[in-house]
Amino acid sequence: MNNQQMMELTTVEASAFEELVKQCTRSGSIDPNLYVEYDVKRGLRDSNGNGVLTGLTEISDVCGCNSVGGRKIPVDGQLYFQGYNVEQLIKGFGDRKYGFEETTYLLLFGSLPTQDQLANFVHILTDLEELSGAFIRDVIMKATSANLMNSLMKSILSLYSYDEKPDDITVPNVLRQSLQLIAKMPLISVYAYQAYRHYKLDGTLMIKNPRKDYSIAENLLYMMRDDGQFTELEAKVLDICLVLHAEHGGGNNSTFTTHVVTSSGTDTYSTIAASIASLKGPRHGGANLKVQKMFADIEANCKNWENREEVCTYLGKILDKKAFDGAGLIYGMGHAVYTNSDPRAVILKKFAKSLSEEKGMQKEFALYEMIEEEAGKLIMQKHQMFKPVCANVDFYSGFVYSMLGIPEELFTPIFAIARISGWCSHRLEELVNAGKIIRPAYKYVGHHRDYEDIQQRANSEEL
Repeated sequence: MNNQQMMELTTVEASAFEELVKQCTRSGSIDPNLYVEYDVKRGLRDSNGNGVLTGLTEISDVCGCNSVGGRKIPVDGQLYFQGYNVEQLIKGFGDRKYGFEETTYLLLFGSLPTQDQLANFVHILTDLEELSGAFIRDVIMKATSANLMNSLMKSILSLYSYDEKPDDITVPNVLRQSLQLIAKMPLISVYAYQAYRHYKLDGTLMIKNPRKDYSIAENLLYMMRDDGQFTELEAKVLDICLVLHAEHGGGNNSTFTTHVVTSSGTDTYSTIAASIASLKGPRHGGANLKVQKMFADIEANCKNWENREEVCTYLGKILDKKAFDGAGLIYGMGHAVYTNSDPRAVILKKFAKSLSEEKGMQKEFALYEMIEEEAGKLIMQKHQMFKPVCANVDFYSGFVYSMLGIPEELFTPIFAIARISGWCSHRLEELVNAGKIIRPAYKYVGHHRDYEDIQQRANSEEL
């Protein structure tokens, strides 16, 4: 039996399996009116779409509106890391190359580092980033996956076996594990891509050791590119991308997963693997790739990208489910918290513009800018909304990654490389505060029944 045969339903008749699918669908269906009857907060959100308060954090603050007289007033979005405005942080970095490392220090320890503290922290991360040849050969290079997020999960879980104290959840040990994972994640991601490229795409296998004098952003570009070359602007823009994706509150799906799994008392490797699994979803970390595919479709179907009327007409077709994927969504537009603007998108847009000028891609940037201006208005008209619809960070991030020559397979892993700083910070916060195991309630709406002997049970077709 080969690998493909191993995963096929070779012993199950097609008709029998189809019947099982029908039974599964029929059994799992719940009347949507019951969610209203029992006031269920679907998706842990209230009737207005606001997240249900489930915890407290000091790590980050996501602000999208002000409350005036009990009413929420849309405002320009603001994002704070440990009390510091992200926009001010990025301005403060200036030309320094360790913006992401400095941000990681801030998230983990609650204060901005001094020069000496940052230098020592970078030195620790540099020492921890290496992977053994045996790990690369036995874990990363085997059973490669087209979706690198699965490869990341496999590698992270495998590190459990290499740790002498994997189940120790004391703060000192978890901090050690966190720093190791933050340092090693870039190498695991790039090496996983190189393995995929070699074994699945028949490309050249290129495994480079990271350079000790490079930042995480610089090493990512160095290890990804065959020639290892990059410009200062490219490294700066990627560093900013990592900073902007490092953290976004305790309620986003993957970070909440971190809190939920941590509260059970499980190990760090299982926790981070679960968070990666959450981030993998197209409704979360995979959204920027969806934006890229949508723009490719728009560019293919609009003859003149500068013709605003033509572009808007096609956007209308997308909203009417007559174009692109038929979902009726303009990807990269709208956010659960932000209203007037997503501060991450605002910041990233400026760097995207600079990079487009360096790459000679001003025409493409102009198209993004036009759609950002028009899409929100079209969505509000289509759905009769009063709440403003702004571009989110995914709107420009995929475009930036494309200009940097980053393969699409690495789009979401780069998100994970950044967000693991936030995940580890929230895991430590959960452990320090020693909260209860997170256990929300589900209302049972089925019916109790008496047991029936197998001879007396009706066939499913008769039900």
